[in-house]
Amino acid sequence: MSDLVPIVVEGRNCWRIERANKARMIVDAADYYALLERLMADAKERILLIGWDFDPRIALKPDKEGAGEPLGDYLLRLAKTCPDRDIDILRWNFGGLKQFAMPRIVAMIVRWKITRSISFRLDSAHPVGCSHHQKVAVFDDHLAVCGGIDVGARRWDTRDHKDADPHRTAPDGKAYMPWHDSTMLLSGPVGNALADLGNERWQRATKKPLREINGSGEGWPDDLEADFEGVDVAISRTRAEYGDAPQVREIEQLYLDMIAAAKRFVYFENQYFTCGKIAAAIAERLSEDDPPEFVMVMPETADGWLEQMAMDAARVQLVREVAKAKHGDRLRVYYPRTKGGTSIYVHAKTAIVDDRAIRVGSANLNNRSMGLDSECDVTIDSALPTNRGIEPVIRRLRESLIAEHLDVDPQQVARRFEATGSLIETIEGLRGGGRSLELLDLVPPGPMDEFIAENELLDPTSPDAMFESLTERGLRKSWHRGRDWMARTRPFGRKR
Repeated sequence: MSDLVPIVVEGRNCWRIERANKARMIVDAADYYALLERLMADAKERILLIGWDFDPRIALKPDKEGAGEPLGDYLLRLAKTCPDRDIDILRWNFGGLKQFAMPRIVAMIVRWKITRSISFRLDSAHPVGCSHHQKVAVFDDHLAVCGGIDVGARRWDTRDHKDADPHRTAPDGKAYMPWHDSTMLLSGPVGNALADLGNERWQRATKKPLREINGSGEGWPDDLEADFEGVDVAISRTRAEYGDAPQVREIEQLYLDMIAAAKRFVYFENQYFTCGKIAAAIAERLSEDDPPEFVMVMPETADGWLEQMAMDAARVQLVREVAKAKHGDRLRVYYPRTKGGTSIYVHAKTAIVDDRAIRVGSANLNNRSMGLDSECDVTIDSALPTNRGIEPVIRRLRESLIAEHLDVDPQQVARRFEATGSLIETIEGLRGGGRSLELLDLVPPGPMDEFIAENELLDPTSPDAMFESLTERGLRKSWHRGRDWMARTRPFGRKR
């Protein structure tokens, strides 16, 4: 693959490309939370936690009743043992305000407030209707986590996704559904860059800069094996225009460029698929004579009644429209289920192109993540000179993800793909009873669902779009924008 042109380009679809001394993909929150506990304990000068959600009631290592030391108490213990270490927490303001109705959380925040080394702030530095959706953690400004896992309730689960696992008990004592997610741990200069992003976000939200720290060292856990070493990593963002901060749509551009660059397949794990522009770009590729395959692993339904009306209906409409392309059968949408048949909720935002590029972040395949909410993704592209030869690692990660969903050994996925050359045939050949992947049932939406989805009422393309008339917005207009972009650019030397 040495003749490949890099997908990631600074100033086009990413903010910065920086070196990672080490990098590792972390799948599902059980492993991440256990690692997070260690990373916070090992930090010398600062723990910076930035996210859409943050719940101090959760246990990072829940016992068989779902209980354990609450995160809030753990942070207080860290503050006591090392009072000179800053613990800075920034979360989205709207979600945070809802938590003030919960006495346990209010009591914990009060205890934090009187603890000198802990700062808890709410982020409202965005236009009305937008949210702060990044999930970034930085330790001593050189070790960082970026991905899709919130440090919140109802997120913990193992890669086994067991039925009725008692560890999956929320702080309110109620059991919750199996949950699939992913994030990326990175060290070195890319950690410094994510620290810069976090520092900028903190200052924008609080009007005060974070304290200057030394930020030296490595900090990588001695017993944690890295997936990648000495690779360049691209950081891509979404940010709505606000104050003196201009709009940033690097994430949207990167999705389009990944779709355009694919030769064999794009494998997506994502919570939503409601962006007409992205769907149209896929449809344009599937209208070619020999297009790549597109496989999506998603939730069976969105989480929450309102989201189901908006997101599920739009997904059905877009998938049906893509299926009309010349090779529409090369798009398959699956959802994972447990051994007992319970749907596993997919919250991950992962994309793999041809085993030559892997992307992990916070951005969904919906309009909000393209231009409304603040997002951050990281991508490792084998076409960058420093990254030559990493394709086998990306392939191994892809095989591991698919094997998790199908409850098979990754070697079975590898052998099947080698024999067929097709991601769809590989999955279809390994699907079966028990824990597996199911094809999404494209049930037609009802009239109200269809109206909400068609007019993008809950998933606008930009802050301004929220105030546009219905004649100036909608899935069809987004679709045409994506089709026109693909026809206009013809990137990566590809021809129809």
